[in-house]
This record gives sequence, structure tokens and C-alpha cells, in this order.
Amino acid sequence: MVAGQGREDPEDDGSLLRRVSSDLEFSLPEFVDLVIIWIRTAENLYVHCFYNQDQLGLQDQRFRNRTSLFKDQISRGNASLQLTGVEVQDQGRYRCYTSTRRGNKDSFINLRVDAPVSKVNMEQVENRIMCSSQGIYPEPDLTWSTSPPSNLNLQNKPTIQQTEQQLYNISSSLILSDSESDLIQKCTVSTQRNRRSATFRQLPSISVSDSETTISCPDLSASITGFSLTWRFNHSQIILNQSRADISYTVSEEWRQQVKGVSESGSLMLQDLSSHHEGIYSCEVSDAEETLITNTFLRIKGRQTHVTGKVNLSSNQLLR
Repeated sequence: MVAGQGREDPEDDGSLLRRVSSDLEFSLPEFVDLVIIWIRTAENLYVHCFYNQDQLGLQDQRFRNRTSLFKDQISRGNASLQLTGVEVQDQGRYRCYTSTRRGNKDSFINLRVDAPVSKVNMEQVENRIMCSSQGIYPEPDLTWSTSPPSNLNLQNKPTIQQTEQQLYNISSSLILSDSESDLIQKCTVSTQRNRRSATFRQLPSISVSDSETTISCPDLSASITGFSLTWRFNHSQIILNQSRADISYTVSEEWRQQVKGVSESGSLMLQDLSSHHEGIYSCEVSDAEETLITNTFLRIKGRQTHVTGKVNLSSNQLLR
């Protein structure tokens, strides 16, 4: 959750992370009788009170254990308030009242709260492509596009739900015909302040009869520098993660025996495969704005077993 501020002049919105502030100027001797009071004006709630030291008896319950002043900077005229655990309900107009031996001062701040689009999820179930994103504020939009452009109906109205925390979840889906299964689908979720996209591509299935194989990740460039890489099995089970800042990768406990390695191009090298490992392998490549998802169905063929043996027949059995 990100909070932004605007100092009223008379009304203005700006951006600042989890802090609202008021400028003061006073010398160290005036600090003795200093009063700082932060109030949320809509309900006249006491957010934080200070008189030579914190006086939190009047503090409203919803701000308990969430506010603090910058004590080492107060003597230099900084009456900023730090608000942690920011929620949508915290946005609104705040008043900072200060009093020193030289007089009193009022400042007003508009606190704006954003929950940016952090991730867009896409997956395919049979002939349906689903796109979703959660925990967003303000209310987002969702749009579809395809590559190459197609006659697919992309105007599906998304489903939007608001949680108890006043955050928004959004989802939508497309139904593909057989002729449209080769299209690349792109889903974009956006607010007024940020956007993220996910691109989905279904590759032809591959069949192996050996216990080893390599599954490519064609959306990844020759180097994974600047990206994060995730391989999944059947959409939900994480096989491995590789961060953009670290060349090494982390394999989940369930897949340590099967993962032989990851190539520089992001291809997944597997070993010791059995029928239990037949399914959908998803390669997810993400940067700051987009996630590229490629699905490959891996079919594992049964290996034939040759049975040899020895049978002894008596002469009596042969004559019958």
C-alpha cells in the first residue's frame, strides 16, 4: 500500500510514501513547551499528540501503534508524522497543529492511498483463458488484446469485487475456438496511476519416452538479466524461482530430484521423470511492467517392458 500527500494551497495532491508532514521553524529552547497535534479532520479524530513527549491517551483506537514522530528531528523543526500499516480508510484530510513560545500554526494535508497493480495472473482451462488481479485501489480497468489482431470478442465486461479492506479484485475470461488457440492473448489491468500486463501463449505439446527432457521458455531473451523467472507445474505448483538480481535459482523441495538445471536462456532441464510428471509446465518471465507466460503440455509415453522366461514341458505334455 502506498500513501501520497498533498499540502493544501488551497487544495493539491502530491506523492509521498507513508508520511504526512508539516514544516516548522523553531530553535532548541522553544522545544521545551512544544505541542504537536495531528488530527483527521473528517471525524475530528486524534491521530497523534505530543507535548514535550508523546501523549497518546487521546489517540483514536484505529491509529494505535501505527504513528510516530521523528524525535531526532523535532528540534530542527520537523513535525512530520509517520503512519504505518496504511489502509484505504486512512485517506482523507489531516490537520497538523503546532504551538511554540513564538505562537501557533496550522497545516493541512490531503492523504491519498494507492494500492498499485502488482501482478496480473493468466491461465488456460480447456478453451477458456482467465485473467485476474487482486488487492488494487482505486478501482481498476481490464482490457484484452491479441497478437496477431483477431475477430475474437474482447469486450467482455470484467467482474469487479471489493473486499472488506475496500481493495478491488478484478477478473475476466475469453473463450477460444480451435482456430484461435494459436493466438497470443494479452491482458492489461490499469488504474489512473499504474498498469501491468500479462501475455499468454500456448505452445504445442511435447511427448517424451525417456526420463529426461528440456522444456524451452521462448519468451525469455538470451540472458535473464533484468527479469525474474518462475517455472510452475499445472499452474499452481512452483518448480523453481530465479530472481533478476541473482543468477542462481531456488528449487522447491518437491522438485529437487527432477530439476537438472536451468539454461542461460531459461529452459528447464528435467530428469528422473515418471507418469506423475505429465502435465502443464508454465514459464513465467516478469519485469517491472509485464509478465510473459508460456504453457507447454508434457506427455510422458509409457516405456515398453520386455519379459523373458523359461518353461519346461514334459514329453507327456507335448504328446497330448
